Amino acid sequence: MKLPIKKPKHNRITGFILICLLFVPMISVLAQDSAQVKEEVAAPVKPKPVKNTFSGVWIIDNQTVMVPIKGTFEMDIMHRFGTLKKGYEDFWGFFSPSNIRLGFEYVPIKNLMVGLSITKQNMTWEGYGKYSIIKQTKNRYPVSVTYFGDVAVDTRKDPDNSIFKYNTQRLSYFNQLIIARKITNRISIQVAPSLTHMNSVNGYYTKNDSTGKSIFKEMELDHFALSFSGRFKIKEAMAVIVNYDQPITKHNTNNPAPNISFGLELTTSAHAFQFFLGNYGSIIPQRNNYFNQNDPHFIGQYLIGFNITRLWNY
Repeated sequence: MKLPIKKPKHNRITGFILICLLFVPMISVLAQDSAQVKEEVAAPVKPKPVKNTFSGVWIIDNQTVMVPIKGTFEMDIMHRFGTLKKGYEDFWGFFSPSNIRLGFEYVPIKNLMVGLSITKQNMTWEGYGKYSIIKQTKNRYPVSVTYFGDVAVDTRKDPDNSIFKYNTQRLSYFNQLIIARKITNRISIQVAPSLTHMNSVNGYYTKNDSTGKSIFKEMELDHFALSFSGRFKIKEAMAVIVNYDQPITKHNTNNPAPNISFGLELTTSAHAFQFFLGNYGSIIPQRNNYFNQNDPHFIGQYLIGFNITRLWNY
């Protein structure tokens, strides 16, 4: 008689342990992967700066807060006709002597633009730079802030030194802090305090004897001003643009007049065209702020102008 053979229970227990050893690590890995995915989903997205506060670097006679992307080369053609005061006689300024500026800018590194230009008035050369300090970012920066600085040199001929006794008197400087906010996709505004410095001003002695000297300066060497600019987009590639420039410094004589200008801007991906009416005619910022005598209260002292810019990216 054969006796039944019982299988040992320890074989079943051993198999169960082996299965656990195989699957528990896999379950642990899957749990870790799931937790990591949850952490990645829950991680906050870094906010990006607001784009296209303005369409370009110019808004009529003022620089905007914008600095193009790294590697951008830009060419500017700016034209100011004569004032409207003669009417049909010179076809409202179109056939009177005009002022023209040719400018070239490049962005060698992120947030920095440098440029060189020449303007017909007094054959003035300019070297300038613009740096974006902060950019409007949701929940971080409510505005964009940019610095603009300009050095100009008057190169007109003066063979007998009747205008400039020293070459340093040909120099003038302009510094501006530009603060802007894109309120909606259609509306952008900016305010920009500025300081103009002239290396020389006209004046004369009111006293010059053994007891001392007293000099009367017609104007101060430094001039403070404040500009306000705005853009309202009518369509994606069309906008109404406005400028107002208010002189602050009071001089002994020849106090400059404020500027009011308004016009239309048309843009493409690489071009910007601005056509406007205003009472600034010098184009160079320090000359506009320091010497403007066109009174905005009289329509005859306004003039027609346009700006054309072209961009290339390398």
